[in-house]
Amino acid sequence: MADPGAAGATLRRRATFAAQRGGSLLPMNGSSVATCLSENSPGQRPDSPGQRADSPGQKHGAPEAARAKGKSGKHKRRNDKPSDMLSCHKTQESLLSSASGYNNYRGVLNWCVVMLILSNARLFLENLLRYGILVDPIQVVSLFLKDPYSWPAACLVIVSNLFIMVALYTERQLSKGSFSELVGFVVHCINLTVMLTFPAAVVLTVPSVTPVGGAFALGIYTILFLKLYSYRDVNMWCRDLSSAKAKKLSRSLSCPTGFSGDESKVCYPGNLTMKDIYYFAFAPTLCYELNFPRSPKIRMSFLIRRLVEMLFFTQLLVALTQQWMVPIIQSSMKPLEDMDLSRMMERLLRLAVPNHLLWLMFFYWFFHSSLNFTAELLCFGDRQFYKDWWNAETVTYFWQNWNIPVHKWCLRHFYKPLLKRGFSKIVSQSAVFFLSAFFHEYLVSVPLRMFRLWAFMGMMSQLPLAWFVGNMLHGNYGNAAVWMSLIIGQPFAVLMYVHDYYVLHYRQDTD
Repeated sequence: MADPGAAGATLRRRATFAAQRGGSLLPMNGSSVATCLSENSPGQRPDSPGQRADSPGQKHGAPEAARAKGKSGKHKRRNDKPSDMLSCHKTQESLLSSASGYNNYRGVLNWCVVMLILSNARLFLENLLRYGILVDPIQVVSLFLKDPYSWPAACLVIVSNLFIMVALYTERQLSKGSFSELVGFVVHCINLTVMLTFPAAVVLTVPSVTPVGGAFALGIYTILFLKLYSYRDVNMWCRDLSSAKAKKLSRSLSCPTGFSGDESKVCYPGNLTMKDIYYFAFAPTLCYELNFPRSPKIRMSFLIRRLVEMLFFTQLLVALTQQWMVPIIQSSMKPLEDMDLSRMMERLLRLAVPNHLLWLMFFYWFFHSSLNFTAELLCFGDRQFYKDWWNAETVTYFWQNWNIPVHKWCLRHFYKPLLKRGFSKIVSQSAVFFLSAFFHEYLVSVPLRMFRLWAFMGMMSQLPLAWFVGNMLHGNYGNAAVWMSLIIGQPFAVLMYVHDYYVLHYRQDTD
């Protein structure tokens, strides 16, 4: 028979061992034994072995017990609410409703891009099957040169240096007092007037100048015209502000505090140098400053990326124009001659997609790749060549943000001076559109050697369109109207010019 004392000792040892492991034992409800004991024994002393700080159950089991208790409490609260089991609806809006506040439509945007690529791929494949491969790099060279030994457009660009020298010489004489302000104004007016009329006369009278070469040369002269106009204005402002009455203000203008370069600041008339004016001539801006913001160094990786983009998009633009645009334009001549409105509309819509795609590529090639390449090469700091014109809800917002260099020039040297002279905002805005319409027509009609005013009327029609969209359409409707004007307006002008050019030059030869 067993010894009662030994049995009692064995039971005591088992109880002690169970009490030491109580902090790690988990019953069915997920809480520790020690926790259950503490909850069921409110009269227990704080310094009892089960609650001492140095006890194994308190040191190792208490945090786990607290987390388990929290989870158990949450689970119990969910199960204790009958409404959670009986109802599954609440007041809320559909995702496509504007009141829902939902705005993550990335999947829809990706779908639109995929559909656009697939539809254009089908059209491109249809074009290949119908016309074959029409891409011819040699033909591109013939667009610039008729005679390989005669380069009239390039000669015109070289002659433009003469006008730069005249502007610099005039400003130097004005800074010395050798020329009066009236004489300087007359010399600048003659210089700027000849800049517009001389190349136009050469393009119109010299048969060897091709339309593409003439447009390139006139584009260079137009840019230089706007640059030298700004050059003359800023130097005149510096002279006016350098008088004794505004000496302090003169220093703030001619030596701006925002200049971040390491070189010393240039003050008037120290800016009247060959290096300064030629830097401005090549800089990607139309507005002159004595001290341009400069970047610290040339980033070679950035420069190479922009150069690769320029070369790639140049080839792509040429290839798509030859393969896609030219056949559609050629097939549109007969409907235009017969004045078949339904066929004309069909050709216009067929031309709208490739024309708009090429325009977008040209925008990226020129305003992002080319201007950033030039700015990086010259360490030019201001890289804001465009803003978010694609979000434009008004026509005015589009024209203010898609070409920032031209917008800055118009605002600084044309719009604000008109307001200072007492003209109203409507008159000043109309004058800006008129100036833009003139240069658009100048760059199209003169190289084509015909004057039809389609570009001029297209630009002037932006005034009533801007009023209509700004007052009648808002939000997404206004943005859609801006896109429609871009997609439909440009191919319409292209068809009109191509038709008139074909009738004027080729149909007479066949007759």
